[in-house]
Amino acid sequence: MDTTRPCASSSGSSLGLLFRQVRDAMWARMADELAQAGHELSFSQYITLKKLALGTTSATELARAAELNPGAMTRLIDKLIERGLVERHADPDDRRVVRIRLSEQGEAIWRDIDQCGNRVRERAMSGMDDDQRLQFIRVLEQVRDNLSFPGQ
Repeated sequence: MDTTRPCASSSGSSLGLLFRQVRDAMWARMADELAQAGHELSFSQYITLKKLALGTTSATELARAAELNPGAMTRLIDKLIERGLVERHADPDDRRVVRIRLSEQGEAIWRDIDQCGNRVRERAMSGMDDDQRLQFIRVLEQVRDNLSFPGQ
C-alpha cells in the first residue's frame, strides 16, 4: 500500500473531510428533527442528556463526553437545571462529589429526543441491509480504534 499518496474516495473527498461532512450532516439532521419536535438543544446539551440517560454521572465525566472544559460543562448543567431537565445530588458515598442525573421531566423529554435520534440514524443508513449496517459500524469502530491513543 502506498502511504505517500493522499487517501481520496472516488468522489475526490479526503477521508478527514468526508468524516467531517458526515458528522456535520448528521448533526444538521438531528438539529432539524429536534426543532420539529419542539426541542431547542445544542449538540453539547444533546450529548449531555444522552449520557445522563445511561445513568447518573459526574460533571467531569459529562465534560469528557461532550468534549467541553469543566467550566463550560458547569454552565451547561446550570442551563439544563433551569429548564428542569437535570438535577444535582450529593454522592452518598462522598459528600465532596456531586452527581448529575436526569429529572423526571428530563427522562420524559429524553424518550422523545431518542426517537429523533433513531429517525436520523435510520435515514443515515437507509438503503443498507442489516449486514451492511453492522459492517459499516465495525469499520467506523476500527478506524476510531486505529486512531486512538493507548489508554484513552
